[in-house]
Amino acid sequence: MKIIYNPTFEINLFKIIDHIAEDKPMASVDFAEKLEKTIFNLPNYPFKNRQSIYFDTENIRDMIFKGYTIVYKINISKNIIHVLDIFNQNKR
Repeated sequence: MKIIYNPTFEINLFKIIDHIAEDKPMASVDFAEKLEKTIFNLPNYPFKNRQSIYFDTENIRDMIFKGYTIVYKINISKNIIHVLDIFNQNKR
């Protein structure tokens, strides 16, 4: 499956990484690397994570990563995963 990043995801991810880097630059690098690895594993088991609590469809999932929610949509017919957004669970 191909992974496509929504611009909203990219913008919010950079904000999160910048915020982490203010206090701990190496932690921000570690966060980004581990998140990338986790997202790259999504095609192996795309339905592994829970159905999204923000959308009423089985193809949109919420992946929890270090206190952040990553929302993604699975398009089986096109063999694509759209990574839609990332946000802090406690601040939404």
